[in-house]
Amino acid sequence: MPEILFWLREAQMERLRPRLLDKIRGVLQVDDRRVISGVVLVLKSGCRWVDAPAAYGPVKITPMV
Repeated sequence: MPEILFWLREAQMERLRPRLLDKIRGVLQVDDRRVISGVVLVLKSGCRWVDAPAAYGPVKITPMV
């Protein structure tokens, strides 16, 4: 995935990681940086999650904003 899709740098993600859930039993694990970047895109642009690029993750695994 191209770096341009990420809204947060790796250093910023390192600060967030201790606050994120890890290893939830029975739940598909996704790339947190990718999903958070998708949420930021939706919040900044005002678009619906279903209209966001598929690179941010499928609709069914990402929180609706």
